[in-house]
Amino acid sequence: MAELLGEGRTERLVLREPEARDRAAYIDLFASSEVRTYLGGPRPRAELESAVPEVPGLRPGVLVVDHDGAMIGIVTLDRRDAQRPGHIRPDAGEAELSYMFLPEEWGRGYAFEACAAALGWFADAFPGEPVVLCTQVVNGRSVRVAEKLGFIEMERFEEFGAQQWFGAWFSIPRSG
Repeated sequence: MAELLGEGRTERLVLREPEARDRAAYIDLFASSEVRTYLGGPRPRAELESAVPEVPGLRPGVLVVDHDGAMIGIVTLDRRDAQRPGHIRPDAGEAELSYMFLPEEWGRGYAFEACAAALGWFADAFPGEPVVLCTQVVNGRSVRVAEKLGFIEMERFEEFGAQQWFGAWFSIPRSG
């Protein structure tokens, strides 16, 4: 998927497929209590060490966010599970944007920059297709990133024991 993002570059970042060198950072993401505060909590590091493959997250829709040659986070574009609440189409299955960054990289605008690049690629590859995003209402930073990206709040609902903010992004066709 990285090649579909043009060069896979933004001003400061490279969006690319996962590689074996990303394994330690990938485990750090999923084991972090800070990162996983609003995502069901951290997973035990020992469990991750034995379960995470040599090349973690190697599947369509997962992009590693690389800064200066090191993984600092991931951005994913998956299909939202039809059984979960929060849909904007009657047949469900919308593309859903999500992301996680290592805590030491927070507050630098990387999430916005990487997600904006992923949405730009998506708009070119799937013209007219909406993208959804869901985060806990109490995760104000994530809600602000979503709104800055152009997501419009569609509804709120209870899921995973917390109130969720559910938004949608609609690409504007480019002329030319």
